[in-house]
Parts: sequence; structure tokens; C-alpha cells
Amino acid sequence: MDLRESIGNQTDVALSLSKQILLTESNNSDLVFSPLSIEVLLSLIASGSKGSTLEQLLSFLKSKSSDHLSSFSSQLLAVVLADGSASGGPRLKFANGVWVDSSLSLKPSFKQVVGSTYKAATNQVDFQTKLLMFQVDANSLNLFQRSLE
Repeated sequence: MDLRESIGNQTDVALSLSKQILLTESNNSDLVFSPLSIEVLLSLIASGSKGSTLEQLLSFLKSKSSDHLSSFSSQLLAVVLADGSASGGPRLKFANGVWVDSSLSLKPSFKQVVGSTYKAATNQVDFQTKLLMFQVDANSLNLFQRSLE
């Protein structure tokens, strides 16, 4: 699949997501969401999936393989996150990560894909006894993002 076809598929998915969210969630209220963020997240999930879950994600994202999704996401993030401020262009930030319960572990190959391809952090969290701390951390990220507006 070439880059032009991948971009076309990504656009189709973004428009489909936008239509569905606007039809079901807007209810005459302000709504902000990022189809790109949702698509990158689903691609990241696909890179760690197998079986019917992977098949469904690939079908929805209009891709032939998780490797293709990872390659396309890597190229896309390199362009989108490039610092264009020196030439008067935008400088964008993209916050994503993977949180896993401390009683579980991630496969090293998945951790590598998360960090290098998706530019995301992996975090071990004790969801059993320290859920409130996790909620505070997640909320502080939301507050931080709001302060950038």
C-alpha cells in the first residue's frame, strides 16, 4: 500500500469517526476531539493485538497489517510533530501512553513499538491499591492540556 492510498484510507476513517461522533455525541454542545489521536491510538492497540481483535481493527482502519499501520503512523507522527515554529509554522504536542497494571508485564517487542514508533511512554500502575493516584495523574494531564488553550 503506498503513502497516498494510506492517507486516503486515514481520511476515510477520520471522516467516518467524525460523522459518528457528531451524530451521537454532539447534542448541541461544544465538542472537541482529534480523529488523528483516535486513529493513532487504535493503530497502537492493533500493534499489540492478534486474532479477531486485530482483524477487526485492521478492517476498521482499512489496513492490511499492523506493520503497515505502525509504519504509516511513524511517518505521520514524524511530519505532524515536526517543530515548524522556526519557520512560523505550528509546533504540536501529542500526549499518549500505555498504562498497565503492575501485576502484568508488556512484551519487550510491544514496549519497543510503543516507544519508538508511537513516541509514547509505558507506565506500570498499581490499579488495585493506587487507582486514585492514577486518576490524579491522568487528571493533572487533562488540567495541563487545558492550561495550554
